[in-house]
Amino acid sequence: MPLIETTTGVLILWAISGYLLGSIPFGMVLARAMGLGNLREIGSGNIGATNVLRTGNKRAALATLLLDGVKGAAAVLLARCAAGEDAAQLAGLAAFLGHCYPVWLGFRGGKGVATFLGLLLALAWPVGIACCATWAAAAAITRMSSFAAITAAASSTIWMLLLGHGHAVILGAVLTLLVFWRHRGNIRRIRAGTEPKIGQK
Repeated sequence: MPLIETTTGVLILWAISGYLLGSIPFGMVLARAMGLGNLREIGSGNIGATNVLRTGNKRAALATLLLDGVKGAAAVLLARCAAGEDAAQLAGLAAFLGHCYPVWLGFRGGKGVATFLGLLLALAWPVGIACCATWAAAAAITRMSSFAAITAAASSTIWMLLLGHGHAVILGAVLTLLVFWRHRGNIRRIRAGTEPKIGQK
């Protein structure tokens, strides 16, 4: 955990800023703009890239993935530049929560995987790259985005310790628990053998 050096008021400001940035529902915005329909009525009803892919539009899914990652990274980088490492970690966590529980959508958002990976890349890029590689390997083997997500999340604190970023372990642990919580339905389906594969409509 980083030293708390920023004043409480500034930390609150960056928490709010991170949350608002993270709560931008890029998947829904892109789906509507590209005439793909309402994501709430497609597939899992999720607003993330995996469900956008179920529309059959790979460009929209890729754009959603990148933008959801960028908002997590932007929250971390802006807070770090303006305040410090403590504010950066708080803003990153808030951006993740904003994606998962956006005020604009009645607090019914996505599962936060792209935002999780994006904020890790900005927070400690070696850890972010390692988690992205873990996600890619798990996805290639199982063809299940959800399994890849929980595997990458579970590996994050291990990578932090191995790669010398122990100051972020508490944040990593909190994010991991949140990713698992957001994927609790997927975990049940994985255990039952009914979880859909990547690209399946």
